[in-house]
Amino acid sequence: MIKNFVEELQWRGMVHDVMPGTEEHLMEEMRAAYVGIDPTADSLHIGHLVGVMMLKHFQQCGHKPIALIGGATGMIGDPSGKSDERNLLDEETLRHNQEAIKNQLARFLDFDSDTGNAAQLVNNYDWMKDFSFLSFIRDVGKHITVNYMMAKDSVKKRLSSESANGMSFTEFTYQLVQGYDFLHLFREKDLTLQMGGSDQWGNITTGTELVRRIGGGKAYAMTCPLITKADGTKFGKTAGGNIWLDAERTSPYKFYQYWLNTSDDDAAKYIKIFTFLGKEEIESLIAAHQEAPHQRALQKRLAEEVTLSTHGEENLENAVKASEILFGNSTGADLKKLDEKTFLDVFEGVPQAEITPSEINEGVDIISALVEKTDFLKSNGEAKRALKQNSISVNKEKVDDSYVLKNDDLINNRFILLQSGKKNYFVIRVTE
Repeated sequence: MIKNFVEELQWRGMVHDVMPGTEEHLMEEMRAAYVGIDPTADSLHIGHLVGVMMLKHFQQCGHKPIALIGGATGMIGDPSGKSDERNLLDEETLRHNQEAIKNQLARFLDFDSDTGNAAQLVNNYDWMKDFSFLSFIRDVGKHITVNYMMAKDSVKKRLSSESANGMSFTEFTYQLVQGYDFLHLFREKDLTLQMGGSDQWGNITTGTELVRRIGGGKAYAMTCPLITKADGTKFGKTAGGNIWLDAERTSPYKFYQYWLNTSDDDAAKYIKIFTFLGKEEIESLIAAHQEAPHQRALQKRLAEEVTLSTHGEENLENAVKASEILFGNSTGADLKKLDEKTFLDVFEGVPQAEITPSEINEGVDIISALVEKTDFLKSNGEAKRALKQNSISVNKEKVDDSYVLKNDDLINNRFILLQSGKKNYFVIRVTE
């Protein structure tokens, strides 16, 4: 059964430009559409998620989604939204990145559907690698004028920018290569729609023009807005760089925290874009959040949904537990369940000190641990007072002045967490 894809994306705030006739075209029968993905890393980051969500909604509406890995275009560099040329990749790296990206896409898209609309992954390097320069400019280039190409916003911006490097011929031809992808997929897979970010409109419409002029057919274009944050900072970036979908690059805990820390305005926008929740449920969540914004229920639900889709239930549960260690009523047992990477992520920036294995084997009395070994507290007197006031914890458990740190206290055989009051933490690390 075909559902109204354009309507679905419109209420979610995911439509920027759409070519006239697209909605009617998609309502007639099952269609195929593609989104291009840059293969310059072996992981997607959350900036790619908008395109992935478009493909998933497309599939849920009864259509066939195709993810195109830009192996050939990744060797060139797209000028859209960029002021410099990107690094060029070799074929071995591209193939590795493609395989890793497909594994991530499989968490969202159904590549094995038996209903005729199974997702597909293609790489434009496969059909571009055998093209000679002469045959490309003869068979493709002659159909698009330089005037047409110069009129594209992405080209005009680069040419008018103050970049000393200007724009290379390689980059200038990018829209022809991307346009040819559309034509190739139109011919080979009866594909009639390309989707992407609003900065891709010029490249996409070059494709529709090639389909018309060379393929003798009708093709359509649709873009979503570029995602921004309410405070003007770049979506998907932190001080540490991109928020990746690969758990080795960005841990599920940090991934979860990114969404949990969004502003109220952003959470209300993102929950429509990055989750599959229905309209009524989202409106209900937003209304409930407005009644009690301090509870951050909207951010919690957003973080849960996106982390679940990306990392699965077990990683979500671990991320929630890890978050509660700092802000909830967690225990030493909860703390000891954390793997080393998550532990270090949770207590990133917390001061640390080292002790030797022989010291922990012999035992370190708590006052020495608080003062001499760590400088966590300034004096023995301060330590004694804090212990008497019952404000010192070891691994989230309250201790008194008779406590001695032993091997049994070690988390992952390496760490001990000291805490003074509610918010002051210190990590003791046992050297190897």
